[in-house]
Amino acid sequence: MTATGPGTVRPGGRTARVRDAVRHATLAELAEHGHRGLTVEGVAARSGVHRTTVYRRWGGPGGLIADALDLAAGEPWPVPDTGTLAGDLRAITRLVLGGLTDPAQGPLTRAFVEAAAHSPDAAAALRAFLARRHEQAAVVVERAIERGEAPAGTDAAEVVRIAVAPLYYRLFVSGEPLDGPAADRAAAAAWAAARAGAL
Repeated sequence: MTATGPGTVRPGGRTARVRDAVRHATLAELAEHGHRGLTVEGVAARSGVHRTTVYRRWGGPGGLIADALDLAAGEPWPVPDTGTLAGDLRAITRLVLGGLTDPAQGPLTRAFVEAAAHSPDAAAALRAFLARRHEQAAVVVERAIERGEAPAGTDAAEVVRIAVAPLYYRLFVSGEPLDGPAADRAAAAAWAAARAGAL
């Protein structure tokens, strides 16, 4: 048995339960009120954790959002295997489209991006979250390289970024329709660039 010192987190212990409650309360508050409406008081009330504890351990909304993103990054993300790079990229962009337009997940995504523009902690957490997603999805490109569908040395994560970026552009910049055809075009463009050796 090893000794536990001050601040040690025991799996399943009170510290873990508090963190879990605060993380889930943060997600719920973001979904309902957005980034601007997220407050320590609201998270404390929803989680049942005293607000001084929340302030002490998370500092404020930026810290809460960063920790909630860390939770989201650990959730499994289905990686398609259609047998072709074109099909896999199309499945990925359709998956992202579903998340961005989902009544529950869409507001969270918008809140995370808005928070990243105002909080260095949230920005760093969002970068880490997206990097992990891209790394997970990069396997579809690695398989394509092995099949000879893309040149050796292709940056697998970059192919995924190129595929999903137009969807985020439409949502956060241009306001253009975010729909299936847009997702399919984005996937096709990334596939063509990968096949041509541009990435």
